[in-house]
Amino acid sequence: MVNASYLTDASGFTGWAERLILPETEAQVVAALGEAVRTGTPVTIAGAGSGLTGSRVPQGGWVISLERFRRLEIEPGFARVGPAITLLELRNEAAQTGQFYAPDPTEISASIGGTIATNASGSRSFRFGSTRRHLRALRVALLDGSVRWYRRGEKIDFDVPSIPVPATTKNTAGYCLAPGMDWIDLFCGSEGTLGVTLEAEVALLPIPSELLAGVIFFASDEDALDAVGRWRSVAGLRMLEYADRGSLQMLRGRYPQIPHAAQAALLIEAEGDDAEAWQARLEENHALIDDSWFALEAKGRERFRAFRHAIPELVVETMRRRGFLNMGTDYAVPLSRDREMLAYYRQRLQSELPDRYVIFGHLGDAHLHVNMLPATTAEAETATRLLKEFAAHAASLGGTVSAEHGLGKRKASLLPLLFAEQHLEAMRQVKLRFDPQWLLGRGTLFDVGAPGTL
Repeated sequence: MVNASYLTDASGFTGWAERLILPETEAQVVAALGEAVRTGTPVTIAGAGSGLTGSRVPQGGWVISLERFRRLEIEPGFARVGPAITLLELRNEAAQTGQFYAPDPTEISASIGGTIATNASGSRSFRFGSTRRHLRALRVALLDGSVRWYRRGEKIDFDVPSIPVPATTKNTAGYCLAPGMDWIDLFCGSEGTLGVTLEAEVALLPIPSELLAGVIFFASDEDALDAVGRWRSVAGLRMLEYADRGSLQMLRGRYPQIPHAAQAALLIEAEGDDAEAWQARLEENHALIDDSWFALEAKGRERFRAFRHAIPELVVETMRRRGFLNMGTDYAVPLSRDREMLAYYRQRLQSELPDRYVIFGHLGDAHLHVNMLPATTAEAETATRLLKEFAAHAASLGGTVSAEHGLGKRKASLLPLLFAEQHLEAMRQVKLRFDPQWLLGRGTLFDVGAPGTL
């Protein structure tokens, strides 16, 4: 029997499998894939389980976990990493050499392989972009039995059309297709449906000598939103995160020092220590300066990261306690539509699920996470309906239905909201080229219908 830990993810989505495979070598991975092809058996690649869309959750067939692929070598300007290495492990090892890995998904227990599969991003993506931008090379095993390195600059050897790109700063919905694209850009974000990543080379950057971090509180939401609009263009700013009143209320149990007057908060990181300029910005935007928190050292920045991470952590705990799947959005819109989308969220939520939600996340990228917190089955059904409604509205504004988490199995039905049928068919043809039997990651991105899907 397959251990239950391989049959679920952080969203609470569950599945089943007939067999668990734990290879230690590339040859064993190739052999397992070959056996799957010969027997027509679906195969799901299991990451660390921190995802929220069910990509790593099998709906039958076999599970292959690459947890024993743990190479980690730090070099000047890059690292060689196995897919099982976590973001935390990479961060700690790189820091010893004065370097850092720019993509920073909130869950630092996530595996590198999982973040490559979803083209993950995080708070620092405001400046540095998503995982795809920081990949130098991928070593990939394919279902035809081949294993090879694909390096940055190597172009695909087959024709694909150009797929329309949402007018957002972040997007990881479906395959990223463009004529003459790099192989790396095809595999990154394909959610484990085209090949198996066995190793990667990722770019590292020097840790800045001066870095200011802050959790800045505001007495009104409007002041916080005004600050976001004004600060997006600040040179050196690499993080611009948001937490609404409901998020702060949820956090007060762990952080009673949150000021009582605070109705919203922004989390920032900025290279340099131009204190006078930031003092002026805070005053101009009516921040609660004396009650806000600031740090110049790594220890303080880590406390702020934990503060930010506590929001989704508490959301997951709440939903598990209530017995429901995670009900969170991952939609983004063009920067110019950010307040419009936020107002729509609030109007609909207050109408349908008053005060049973929190809104937080990457407002610098117009990419907010709405997490609904239903307490009854009827409320959970309402939340499921609103997830679809919000996705359609984001798409209508020129946005995306997945900015960083991917769609997996739970949200695969949202892909047609973003792409016309000819574009979906182009993606299917790419899938068929690599996986004619639709064995790898079956149910992810294209197939819909498993329990718990939208």
